[in-house]
Amino acid sequence: MYELDNFNDDQSEDSLDNFTMEQLLDSVESLKTINRGDIVEGVVVSSDSDGLIVNIGQKSEALIPLNEMRTLPQNELEVPNVGDSVTAIVVKNESSKSPTILSIDKSLGEKGWQDLQDNMDQNLSVEGTITGFNKGGLVVEVLGIQGFVPVSQLVTVPRDICKSFDNQDDENDQIDPIEIEKKKKEFLGKKITLKPIEVTRPKNRAILSEREAAKIQREKQKSEIISQLSIGEVRQGNIIGISSFGAFVDLGGADGLVHISELSWNTVKHPEDVVKIGEEVDVYILNVDQENNKIALSIKRLTPEPWETVSQNYQSGDIVQATVTKITNFGAFAKIEDTVEGLIHISELTNDQISHPNEVVEEGQVINVKILRIEADRKRIGLSVSKVDDPDAPEETESSSDESAESIEETESSSDEPAESTEETESSSDG
Repeated sequence: MYELDNFNDDQSEDSLDNFTMEQLLDSVESLKTINRGDIVEGVVVSSDSDGLIVNIGQKSEALIPLNEMRTLPQNELEVPNVGDSVTAIVVKNESSKSPTILSIDKSLGEKGWQDLQDNMDQNLSVEGTITGFNKGGLVVEVLGIQGFVPVSQLVTVPRDICKSFDNQDDENDQIDPIEIEKKKKEFLGKKITLKPIEVTRPKNRAILSEREAAKIQREKQKSEIISQLSIGEVRQGNIIGISSFGAFVDLGGADGLVHISELSWNTVKHPEDVVKIGEEVDVYILNVDQENNKIALSIKRLTPEPWETVSQNYQSGDIVQATVTKITNFGAFAKIEDTVEGLIHISELTNDQISHPNEVVEEGQVINVKILRIEADRKRIGLSVSKVDDPDAPEETESSSDESAESIEETESSSDEPAESTEETESSSDG
């Protein structure tokens, strides 16, 4: 038996007087009881022809026989030396005739199960090596134990590599055995990243997923990118998806949403009218929600808002081309520059007496208009058709100006409705 020396040989017996009996008993009782199957940490104190002698914090030292450390590297330089820490499992408890027996080889498997369980609990991925194939999926070695990856959980490995040649369900889906064998040789021994999704030690059952590991990697990558984004900066990305409420842009591992209202200063009926899948675009970072991993983007804000420059480009009295966009009972709205919309009051459509604007104009019609007034701060422009041919005609009357203002107020309130849908679409953008 390999007994630990609690005191040096030259230590005087008088030094024992410094310890009370209670203290001595406490020091013995404080030793943790170990049982067969426990994984313990120890320090190598010596080695001989029997194996490694290890201090595991007990009254007696433990022994790791040579036949219980075969998994150690054959290179003598890599074998644990005196003072090195080792992890082993208790295979036999101490008796009157022999010390505690430990095994490094057996501890590897148990530690693998424990680490695999920890990885699953902490939603972490592990690296596995492909060791075989069957109809249901892949056989892999991960953390020293054998695991299984179902076909449905594969990403980088072709699914047909796991199909059986002898039992094909679809006669039209014939598989070339030579091609499959070629693929097997290509992937056998390949390392892949996996996420444990089921660990049952009593049944030696370990199910892993490459798909879930890829998902973890994407979320991690997205979080890293989001942490680097700043509101107001411009990034380049690719359109990867389009829906009725906007377009999704990949920023190199993290995707953000350009809401339909942020695609253009013009009115957009559908995002496909502005962008296409696969198109490379510059986007403005509108908002970053790190807590929910959401990115709000804008394309239109890369250019000045038309109302900011309209006063520089136009003046009252200018005659310009405009396109009729909407007709109401009080007048017609017309757009200049494809972005700035003004109102032609019914009294400014013609010098003739009419009961409704549709008697003289129609939606989509291109007409010449005279700019009566510009209120850029209120995003309003008063237009006239009747005064186009009369440059000396007086500006709009006070009554018609008031009516125009009231009409614009009504249409502005109705045009705000689409903006309310922004909040609703943010939640659906997670899909």
